Amino acid sequence: MKNYIKLFTASTLLILSSCSNDFLDTTPVTEKVSENFYKTPKDAFEGLISIYDVLQQEGGWAGFQMITEEASDNCFGGFGTADGIAVLDWDRFKNSSDPEMNNVVWQSCYKGIYRANILLENLDKVNWGTDTALKAKYEAEARFLRAHFHFELARIFGDIVPLDHSINTSEFNSPRLAPEVTYALIANDLKFAVENLGTENYSQVGNPNYGRITKWAAESYLAKAFIFYTDYYTKPDLAGVVTKAQAVTYINDVVNNSGHALITDYSRLWLAASLANYAGEGNTEMVWAIRYNGSGKGDWNLHEGNRLSVLIAPRGGNIGRYAYGWGGLPVTPSLYGAYEVGDTRRNATIINFAGEGLNFDPAPNKRDQRQYTGYAWKKYCPVTNEAGIADVTANGGNFQIDNIEDYAVIRFSDVLLMAAELNLGTNDAFAKTCLDRVRDRAFQNASHRVAATLPNIMKERQLELALEGQRFFDLIRQSPAVAKAAIDNVNNSDSQFNVTFRTETLGWFAIPQSQIVLSNGAIKQNPGW
Repeated sequence: MKNYIKLFTASTLLILSSCSNDFLDTTPVTEKVSENFYKTPKDAFEGLISIYDVLQQEGGWAGFQMITEEASDNCFGGFGTADGIAVLDWDRFKNSSDPEMNNVVWQSCYKGIYRANILLENLDKVNWGTDTALKAKYEAEARFLRAHFHFELARIFGDIVPLDHSINTSEFNSPRLAPEVTYALIANDLKFAVENLGTENYSQVGNPNYGRITKWAAESYLAKAFIFYTDYYTKPDLAGVVTKAQAVTYINDVVNNSGHALITDYSRLWLAASLANYAGEGNTEMVWAIRYNGSGKGDWNLHEGNRLSVLIAPRGGNIGRYAYGWGGLPVTPSLYGAYEVGDTRRNATIINFAGEGLNFDPAPNKRDQRQYTGYAWKKYCPVTNEAGIADVTANGGNFQIDNIEDYAVIRFSDVLLMAAELNLGTNDAFAKTCLDRVRDRAFQNASHRVAATLPNIMKERQLELALEGQRFFDLIRQSPAVAKAAIDNVNNSDSQFNVTFRTETLGWFAIPQSQIVLSNGAIKQNPGW
């Protein structure tokens, strides 16, 4: 078994697996194999880029952010009236007519894990000279990314098959393991990243390393994994690797020493909410984001752009400043109504068609919008230029695949709210200060502060981080019953809005049927599916 690496570009490195007979066991002329590829730091860097490249492939149709936001109480399913009903199944958390509905997340995450393991297994073959610090840095970034992919899988599917090495044929039918095994791997990978990355802050405008992993991102991610694991599984620590005290130390370090900060105006975080006043993707609030750009220029073989943007953009053509898309995931009236008067986040997060004087006709012979609520995503929505053409097309791109706005995985406000939550009961004054900073920015004054309690912090997370892929996990980590109370929706006048969360699933999504078949039954379906 040889691991073949086919080089397309520096940013698109595909690592493939292929069998060979003895008479073919020579160095290929047009392809490189892992046995002879990793020789120089440049080779290792290309391998590292190949792992980062998978991040861009996660977004879009049936990707992590789409399906988890649709499953939460933030959104309905939407899209067009003629689109298949299966697109609503994530919203309704029901058995789908498409048994592969979650295969995009499964495949992309395991692809990222595979690429990370290939690089990690070959770092010792590289001639690093005296630059051993560079080797440790690349290892830290690769292990962070491996932890990221495992964490996404574990939050979507529950028990998974954790992989700390590239598997051989005898391991193809490996069963899923207990969560503490997966989370121990996640925790150890993130701890290594914390201990081997410097104190650089790559969020500064113009920094060529923006988007790469930092110590601050690793500490933040450790806190996020700690909170989810200890809450959902009611454990005192993170799989025996990270204690509560250590998690508090990590997150407080980011708050106090990272150099990250809140920008003064929440709307400036999002392109469609601010236009000319947009703070840009390299602003100081972004602790870690997945980078997108329009360099693909319509090439469907590349994954450079934010493909979620077209899914959530208004259906049926440009309207006002908003460029057109497919009308997926219309925002629920309950989310819009959850914001208090004076909270600047509401109008920066959500398009209110009537409130903004936009004549949106959802009728089938007009815009053909299913589950029209009057509200849509403003975060990540593509924008038009002065000529009324989708901005990416004006620059030679394709409106479906070349949208440019980065996906914020961890913002500094998320860090502050995690710090508020983790410091409750031990440092209440600091918890209150962290919560106050988020509230003060939201209302542009200090007159809307609330007590630092867990319910208030959870509410603040809903409002601050809406449509950023956080809400569903904040619900299920409290309990399936809490998730059901928030997500269930009964509309007696229009049944298309009826939603029932099934607690028997325990909040886990259905495993793709193809993966169960490929495992020869070693992988069992999640409960309730």
